[in-house]
Amino acid sequence: MDFRGRLVDISRNWKTGKVRVTFEADEDISGQLEAISDKLLTITAKIFRNRRSKDANAYAWVLMQKIAEVLHTDKWSVYLDMLERYGVFTHIIVRPHVVGRVIEEWRTVKNLGKVTVAGQTGIQLQCYFGSSTYDTREMAVFINGIVSECHEMGIETASPEELERMKREWGVEL
Repeated sequence: MDFRGRLVDISRNWKTGKVRVTFEADEDISGQLEAISDKLLTITAKIFRNRRSKDANAYAWVLMQKIAEVLHTDKWSVYLDMLERYGVFTHIIVRPHVVGRVIEEWRTVKNLGKVTVAGQTGIQLQCYFGSSTYDTREMAVFINGIVSECHEMGIETASPEELERMKREWGVEL
């Protein structure tokens, strides 16, 4: 069972020491409760974030294909370049012998060089997440960057009205 809602109460049974957590669902989930009643559950609560739409992702790929055609390259190379310019990343420090394995696991990685932490030498890497993991805000930044690149190259993008329509559908601020 998966639902969107809010945490409304936390209490403790002082006799047993167990914690009771109460959520309020944004939708009617009563039909799903019978299947899980009196069963041991794995429960995960995460902060809700809108996911970017498949249309937003498709539009990004259309624009990157147009850029690839102008640059006489492939859209995957453009995608990796756009990730480095407008994408979401994290920094990690790894032991030198695993740098290659880390690079294989991420969409794109910048090697920032050696660092020493607590007397240990490691390699600092800037690792970029793939756009398929982006929420709507992150995808909006990514698409804004791609649109900006298109404008600089004289590549036609959706009209302002069409972009507004897409924004409303995606729930993003382009």
